[in-house]
Amino acid sequence: MTSPARGVRTLRLAFFSAVVSLVAAFAAVGSTIPLFNVYRAEDGFTNAGISITVVAYSAATLTTLLFLGRVSNHLGRRPISIASLGLLLLGCLLLLRVHDIGVLIAGRLIMGLGAGLASSSLTSYIVDSAPSRPAWLASVASSQTVMLGLAVGAIASGALVQFGPWPRDLIYLVVICLLLLAMALIAISPETATPTPGAWRSLRPRVGVPARVRRLLPVAAAVFLATWAAGAFYQAFVPALVEDQLHTRSTLILGVVFAAYMGPSALGAPLGGRFTPARAQRLGMIAFLAGMIGIITAIATGTLVLFITATVVAGASQGIAISAATRGLLHGSSLADRAPIFSAIYLLSYSGATIPALIAGQLSSSFSLPQIALGYGGLALVATLFTVFGARNPQQMRPRSDSTVVG
Repeated sequence: MTSPARGVRTLRLAFFSAVVSLVAAFAAVGSTIPLFNVYRAEDGFTNAGISITVVAYSAATLTTLLFLGRVSNHLGRRPISIASLGLLLLGCLLLLRVHDIGVLIAGRLIMGLGAGLASSSLTSYIVDSAPSRPAWLASVASSQTVMLGLAVGAIASGALVQFGPWPRDLIYLVVICLLLLAMALIAISPETATPTPGAWRSLRPRVGVPARVRRLLPVAAAVFLATWAAGAFYQAFVPALVEDQLHTRSTLILGVVFAAYMGPSALGAPLGGRFTPARAQRLGMIAFLAGMIGIITAIATGTLVLFITATVVAGASQGIAISAATRGLLHGSSLADRAPIFSAIYLLSYSGATIPALIAGQLSSSFSLPQIALGYGGLALVATLFTVFGARNPQQMRPRSDSTVVG
């Protein structure tokens, strides 16, 4: 019979392995960002072409979440997590040979499939195994580890591209080693979800949140859509903005700029745990809007220092808002609820990343990058106003088995 102390230790191993693996997964995703300018300069890729790679990645992630978001409930967290890491590894191998936009799109698409599986399985694994104290740890670790991984991947990539040998390949080789380590950690960690029948039935698209938190969904959707749209803007257009509007070709600075949006999100998230979910969402989105205004001003004036400062503000404040929205939706959830909830969260998030990026990519030949940035600022304004007036706290009530389908 397993002792309580041993059970705690094995859950700690699972939590550590899941967090490291989610960092590795999204470090792989973030590693490509600083290379976009290299591909533009050496292979002639256009801003429109780069934006299509962002759309391909996000669309693949959306599809995976829609059809496979609940499969870890039936097959277990460990095998699905390992499969997600394997897909990301395959994407990295493909990106070692990028000289055509089609190869870049295919590599990012495969990464999107892996990120979609990781978004539901690894985040659920984190929540399953997270310590009960502090109470905010599960929502912060599950929602912000993604941002931390993206920041780590972008900075490491920028540094290795600028200062290391094999600038187009070394970062992918490093990430491949990190993914292999993550797979080994998951393999030796305990399973937290008992495999159950119904895996084939779970492939039917159905993403939902428990009915007890359904009234929180509209505001949470506004938070996810606006903040992830800004993240997609940084992927698709900031590489060109940094070079053309802010007048630097340094891949390290590009990695730092991208990380300045993603990284502080993980630092801002614990601050949100000091407030109720509704208040944290309001405060986070107001500060996020202020950051976006600073970003637009910096682009208009060509001021790199202001751009990075405003990016840090926007990044930290999105962490407050996103983790608070996630905390509200997870309120009172059971183990079986978590994968569908995270699928819903990421479905909304990647919709926010995909749809504006697709529209902006089509408009990039007719509008300047500062004008496109202004459009993203307008989206942030609408989402902030909706959050300020509509944010609510979850009700203290008995769990119910029904759910609201959102996709």
